[in-house]
Amino acid sequence: MHMHIVLFMTKIISLSEDAYRTLKRMKMGNESFSDVVIRITREGGTRSLLESAGKWEGDDIGKIFKEILSEREKAASRKVRI
Repeated sequence: MHMHIVLFMTKIISLSEDAYRTLKRMKMGNESFSDVVIRITREGGTRSLLESAGKWEGDDIGKIFKEILSEREKAASRKVRI
C-alpha cells in the first residue's frame, strides 16, 4: 500500500481592518482570501509584491505594529485534522 500526503504550507499575514474589508469585498463566490490575492496580483501584470517592500510612509509605524499584535492575539487558532 502506498500513501501520498500533500501538505500545503500556509503563512500568517497581518492586514489593517480597512485592507481586510477591501479584500473581503473583492472575494467572488467561494473564493478564499488566498485565491483573491493570487487573482488580483496576476491581474496587475508581472509586477512583484516585493517591489512595495520597505515603502512605508508615515510616522505611525509603532501604533500600527501594536494594532497588528493586538489583532493577532484576538485571532482564533484553527485545528487541522490530518
